[in-house]
Amino acid sequence: DFEWQPALKNVSPSCNVGIINGLSGWTSSLDDAPADTITRRFRYDVALVSALKDLEEDIMEGLRDSALDDSVCTSGFSVMIKESCDGMGDVSEKHGGGPAVPEKAVRFSFTIMSVTLVTNDKEVAIFTEPKPNSELSCKPLCLMFVDESDHETLTAVLGPIVAERNAMKESRLIVSIGGLARSFRFHFRGTGYDEKMVREMEGLEASGSTYVCTLCDTTRAEASQNMVLHSITRNHDENLERYEIWRKNPYSESVDELRDRVKGVSAKPFMETQPTLDALHCDIGNATEFYKIFQDEIGEVY
Repeated sequence: DFEWQPALKNVSPSCNVGIINGLSGWTSSLDDAPADTITRRFRYDVALVSALKDLEEDIMEGLRDSALDDSVCTSGFSVMIKESCDGMGDVSEKHGGGPAVPEKAVRFSFTIMSVTLVTNDKEVAIFTEPKPNSELSCKPLCLMFVDESDHETLTAVLGPIVAERNAMKESRLIVSIGGLARSFRFHFRGTGYDEKMVREMEGLEASGSTYVCTLCDTTRAEASQNMVLHSITRNHDENLERYEIWRKNPYSESVDELRDRVKGVSAKPFMETQPTLDALHCDIGNATEFYKIFQDEIGEVY
């Protein structure tokens, strides 16, 4: 049993909800596939409570280790959630007679990264996930037969999840941990997306785009001239503003001028992702660094 204060908007207050049809609430069928076979998911808040209850002993132990009196610590808990979503490639039946569903699948999952407690104006780490990249700490939330390139179906399936997540941001969870009701706030960080999925979620052009970076506005030509001086400038809110400019074209520009103004944001950003340094950019950064070392070595500076 648990409750949200204030109650979550458009989410039923019932607690004992298991696996649900991910399209519940949408009208019957999507184009090609029978709609009731496409996706299954947990209700986001129920899944979070379940994951938190799995950590009950760790949280109590963390309180003891921090020499905190657990009977006093009933509020001020803060939970950091990492969200991840990726395509799972080809999952077609090799010789089965099941319903005709797309051959590709996508999984959306989350990990509880940390639980902290704010007491007397200082923040104490109660629990930190020791293996944040392990599949053991990663909880599946939604599985769907969707091609990750199929923007419309993907957003239709993930829409309710985004709505539940937004509702939870504005509310706090009251749940019994270690025999006492305690209140938790959740913070979501969408860092578990590859570049393709970030482009999809943030309304950017696909990967062949002249706007090569999901973190800044640089073009291919600019990036090849300047290997060093880049900083993270893109963000979700700006992407939403740029999409509105793309949609309305307030300055009556040509397509090319408009596209340059919005730097390749030509679809509505759907879900907030947190900019992270992926392997490619990490490589580029390292290459720049090593390049200097090689120059010095070859030039026998040392």
